[in-house]
Amino acid sequence: MQTRETDVIVIGAGAVGENVADRTVQGGLETVIVEAELVGGECSYWACMPSKALLRSAAVLREARAVDGAKQAVTGELDVAGVLRRRDAMTHDWNDSSQVEWLNGAGIDLVRGHARITGERELVVTAEDGAETRITARHAIVAATGSAALLPDVPGLLDLKPWTSREATSAHEVPARLAVIGGGVVGVEMATAYAGFGSDVTVIARSGLLGGLESFAGEAVAEGLRELGVTVKTGADLVAARREGDDAVLELSDGTTIHADTVLVATGRVPHTGDLGLETIGLEPGAWLDVDDTLRVRGVDWLYGVGDVNHRALLTHQGKYQARAAGDVIVARAKGTTVDDAPWGAHVATADHSAVPQVVFSHPEVASVGLTEKQARNAGLEVRVLDYDLSWVAGASTVSDDYRGQARAIVDAEREVIVGATFVGPAVGELLQAATIAIVGEVPISRLWHAVPPYPTVSEVWLRWLESFGRPTP
Repeated sequence: MQTRETDVIVIGAGAVGENVADRTVQGGLETVIVEAELVGGECSYWACMPSKALLRSAAVLREARAVDGAKQAVTGELDVAGVLRRRDAMTHDWNDSSQVEWLNGAGIDLVRGHARITGERELVVTAEDGAETRITARHAIVAATGSAALLPDVPGLLDLKPWTSREATSAHEVPARLAVIGGGVVGVEMATAYAGFGSDVTVIARSGLLGGLESFAGEAVAEGLRELGVTVKTGADLVAARREGDDAVLELSDGTTIHADTVLVATGRVPHTGDLGLETIGLEPGAWLDVDDTLRVRGVDWLYGVGDVNHRALLTHQGKYQARAAGDVIVARAKGTTVDDAPWGAHVATADHSAVPQVVFSHPEVASVGLTEKQARNAGLEVRVLDYDLSWVAGASTVSDDYRGQARAIVDAEREVIVGATFVGPAVGELLQAATIAIVGEVPISRLWHAVPPYPTVSEVWLRWLESFGRPTP
């Protein structure tokens, strides 16, 4: 067995692990990153990037067909093979050589293989050929191992060899009939994509769609999916599954039976910690890592959990935000310099609690940040809700001849600051950063009156929200 020592070990070379390693190297710490699969991780090859590539082409066609003068130029149908080629190009055909080149240029040492913690600041990496390397960290080990799809314990389901998000985003054949189990972001986006390809899609979502967001968002997306020909089935659970010839047969709790060629399971995520060696340091294997706001695992002063693995916000951009804070605080602690761990300090991930932005690339698009009305009330805030129909702003008519959308701002009436915002409509993701800045900066409503939205754009909704709230009194 080979042995070596370094300052920091990062387990997982996805977007989150790469960002941690980049910060520690920039801080002068020798850093080794360990990866068992592809450098670049889930986001680059099986999640964010390929999924958006699958969604974009059909979305562009819908946008063109919604504008007179442009719709007449659309004379053909979606070229599914072209979409898949574009997806393959975006994933570099699942070749990570360019990502490895970036690691080399950044001064980050890559070790390929499966990492397992074996003791304090120590792990063993087992390569594909069985060779083992024991690596000891002088300062910290960072678990950036991400998460995997949760497969529910439904009789017969595994016998169908269902897709997870990985298979859905990397497929080279489009099923004629696709059943999607789950109404969260993955389920909604993949239902949208495959409906755009011409699949007969059924979504089974017991509690409706996008349950963690404002209810009007899920309702609008359900309506949008139905416009695309998707069957949205709510109020029933999957209770059993079986194979009948070439058909996957799903039995629901309300007595409904659904036949499909392929089943996609999108019911949640589980942490990649089952074979990480957590039991060797007194932690539960297979559990989410409980971290403080500096991303350090509680009770283990040398172990950090960053990204999905800590279950705080399972989004790539939040993981990268956490990575910047974690990398910098590891450097500060290693060098004995001041740790800025006050709320909104340089070494904490405060935004995870109150200002998490998210875009669902559905039809229509959904963008949200901060608290929903229900969350704000549950937090004990004095709430004012500002609702506005986005089709009423002048900019909407420049975007689409049939613009439909909704915007909601949640205001903490006592402090007169916005604490949450949700937008539903075409390309509303581009509205989100302004709301995120207003929430993180706690910009008073009185000051927002001086942030003039350009005309005619959809961002004029900010002025309409302000008018609904009322002008500040001198």
